[in-house]
Amino acid sequence: MRTLDRFDIKGRSALVTGAASGIGLAYAEAMAEAGAAVTLTDIDADGAAREAARLRAEGYEVRADRLDVSSWDDVVAAFDAHDRAYGGLDICFANAGIDTGAGFWNPAGHRNEDGQVDTYDHNRWDRSIQINLNGVFYTVSNAVRIMKKEGRANGRTGGSIITTASNAGLVTEPIVGLPYMPAKAGVLHMVRALGLELAEFRIRINAIAPGPFVTNIGGGWLKKDPVARAAWDAIVPLGSVAETDQLKPLALLLASDASDYMTGSHVVIDGGMMLGKYK
Repeated sequence: MRTLDRFDIKGRSALVTGAASGIGLAYAEAMAEAGAAVTLTDIDADGAAREAARLRAEGYEVRADRLDVSSWDDVVAAFDAHDRAYGGLDICFANAGIDTGAGFWNPAGHRNEDGQVDTYDHNRWDRSIQINLNGVFYTVSNAVRIMKKEGRANGRTGGSIITTASNAGLVTEPIVGLPYMPAKAGVLHMVRALGLELAEFRIRINAIAPGPFVTNIGGGWLKKDPVARAAWDAIVPLGSVAETDQLKPLALLLASDASDYMTGSHVVIDGGMMLGKYK
């Protein structure tokens, strides 16, 4: 087999959570552009439908579904609908997540009053863990359910699951909201544990750990605030915050047979942020 043939996902199907914008939309676009049939899911049903319509107009096979990943029943229904539409599931991106507000430290040089552990709103904590960690578990659990079922029925073994973690799951970030970090660290450890559990079924699971990307999270402030954008660009060793298109090649690698000997791994893509400051 030629090297480039290993990246071929034509004839496969993919489901992406949080796909109405940002990183999830980039994943969905990458899968469609590479020939997969794709379900875009998001709690923003209108946004998912709008992006799916745009992609269909460009000639890709896509559909949209509303999905609140914090609801087990919603997740079950979304995966069952994808299974009925495409006769199985080959690729899943467990991507949906939320911003949790400011951390304990402000880049302007002072503490945030509502970002301290003793002032943090426990409802914000609960919502973050429910979506950023439990929602990933709900998504992965149902992806595996469909992948195993279709494998038994059709002899189509295996599949690839990719979670969206964060470099904040590996290092502490004082400007990041407190619950975001343990939630993403939990995602990374879940991936390691499930890599071992699912290997027997040829279901691979890996994590992408992004650093600073321009998305709508946090109200899209990196898009709207040129001062904030310049400040972030200045601290990234490779010189700038990333655009979501820069995730597409990595997404295709992990979704395709090009990564068929990878499982339980995480790949950091952060412009060198975790390497430390150099100027």
